[in-house]
Amino acid sequence: MIDAVVVGAAGYAGIETVRLLLGHPDMRVRGATSAGDAGKQVEAVYPALAGAGLTFEDLTVDEIAARGDVAFLAVPHTASLVLTPPLRAAGVTVIDLSADYRLRDAAVYESWYDTPHTSPELLPRAVYGLPEITRADLSGATLVACAGCYPTASALALAPAIEAGLLRQDAPIVVDAKSGVSGAGRSPSATTGFCAANESVRAYAIASHRHTPEIAQTVAAIAGHDVPVCFTPHLVPMTRGLLATCYVPLGADLTTSEAASIYADRYSDEPFVTVFDQGVTPSTKDVRGSNRAHLGLAVDRAARMLVVTCAIDNLVKGAGGQAVQCANIALGLRETAGLDAPAQVV
Repeated sequence: MIDAVVVGAAGYAGIETVRLLLGHPDMRVRGATSAGDAGKQVEAVYPALAGAGLTFEDLTVDEIAARGDVAFLAVPHTASLVLTPPLRAAGVTVIDLSADYRLRDAAVYESWYDTPHTSPELLPRAVYGLPEITRADLSGATLVACAGCYPTASALALAPAIEAGLLRQDAPIVVDAKSGVSGAGRSPSATTGFCAANESVRAYAIASHRHTPEIAQTVAAIAGHDVPVCFTPHLVPMTRGLLATCYVPLGADLTTSEAASIYADRYSDEPFVTVFDQGVTPSTKDVRGSNRAHLGLAVDRAARMLVVTCAIDNLVKGAGGQAVQCANIALGLRETAGLDAPAQVV
């Protein structure tokens, strides 16, 4: 049995990681940290986890290392910069849900996150955690930088088209994505409170969202060259779920049936990706609570555009579930362990 510590466990991504690990056949939760909720029973903060038998604790790095073979860092950016170097030095496998090690270039990170990167020497060792794209690199990895929620949905929607050479050269890709309020985290704000978010949809961080360079980096890695990406996120009045609609300018004539065949072949062996038949479109409700990604596509022949939609649960495939999936591969476990449950039906 592999011992796991979830750091930042009281946040939405952290508690979702705890929830999944509680049902994992090969890992057990040996610590759930939260400075703000230290001393409280987990079920007192999240009654849905009644019977978990866990208490939030404020653990030092040494205590985390003493308890865990693997540490899941569900922390805000910059916090992982403090935690990761000593945990790695202690031999702990780090599965980082934050953005601190996703971007390969420290200067890019510093320009988008407005803070110095204090351990750039670890960036070449960090494996980007998106199994459907980087599975071969994840086996045996000791530092995994899990993909963000928007980049996950975008990359899954775009990868087969780019790999198949469908993208028109020098044409920008457009990613229009919408996420539930839980994507903003547990701490309330003036824009994510009920009165502000309910019965309203708004775009935010236009041309300035911090997931933009991550999406561009992933697309460039798949394509083998830089590709212009225009990304606009939206906040929608639902608790969880993310839908990315991606527009791919086509370099040659293509039918929807041909595109669907390319996507179905690409993802035929992927345990968590479903490509829908022509005319069927994904819904965030149909992936709720699961680690699944649903893809639908259509070709707008008049506009010479492939339109791909991808639905995921931003807290599972976009956070905790992705982290567990990456950890399974890195630690040599069955990739789907702890993630087998289907989505909620209603």
